[in-house]
Amino acid sequence: MRNLLKILPGLLLPLLGTTLGAGMVFFLRKELKPSLQRALLGFAAGVMIAASVWSLLIPAIDMAEAAGGIAWIPAVVGFLGGIAFLLALDTIIPHLHLNAEHPEGSPCNLGKSSMLVLAVTLHNIPEGMAVGVLLAGVLSGESITAASALILALGIAIQNFPEGAVISMPLVGSGLSRRKAFRAGFLSGIVEPISAVITILLTSLVTPILPYVLSFAAGAMIYVVVEELIPEAQSGEHSNIGTIGTALGFALMLVLDVALG
Repeated sequence: MRNLLKILPGLLLPLLGTTLGAGMVFFLRKELKPSLQRALLGFAAGVMIAASVWSLLIPAIDMAEAAGGIAWIPAVVGFLGGIAFLLALDTIIPHLHLNAEHPEGSPCNLGKSSMLVLAVTLHNIPEGMAVGVLLAGVLSGESITAASALILALGIAIQNFPEGAVISMPLVGSGLSRRKAFRAGFLSGIVEPISAVITILLTSLVTPILPYVLSFAAGAMIYVVVEELIPEAQSGEHSNIGTIGTALGFALMLVLDVALG
């Protein structure tokens, strides 16, 4: 019970961010402007890039070095493994990116709304894994502190807030009621605590692979950034808006991780 209370805030914070963002459908009457969508997507990309480096890759390298191994091997192997994992999911799971006309993944008969939700769900998986592996490190007594895990969860929750709004508002525009759009946004965020719990359970079984799992989560997050967030943030006119959003998201996560970690 004590361990559960220790990790519960980290598990629930990202979902809370998504839920609050999805709740914007009840307050915003019009879909977000494309320029604002690009800025918010860029912001999410910046947060995920910074989190991948400071919260995942650097601790993985430090842990491998402290164990007396070759420091870069777990980082490279895990990172490429995370990329391959998300590439496989991206190829298999049917989904539709924001502002895209044609779906990706396996052919299916799902509607546009379901495909949009699946796209967000797909890139919420590595975020949940990232939080889960840090919480697993906390529970195992490794050099990862509860504060660092909480900071990562907070950073992801902050970027999940606009992300929840970005996904839920177009669902209203595609014909769903506001209540159903909110429910879809909320359900897309449920995958984060679920994937976090699965990661905690798996990592706790084989603690020595923690550096590999940290790097795996980083690779999965970077795949989402390069494959989805940055292209969507740079689409259309005034792509520098997405770039500015990325810089702000990166700076915020940097401050949270270095100043408070």
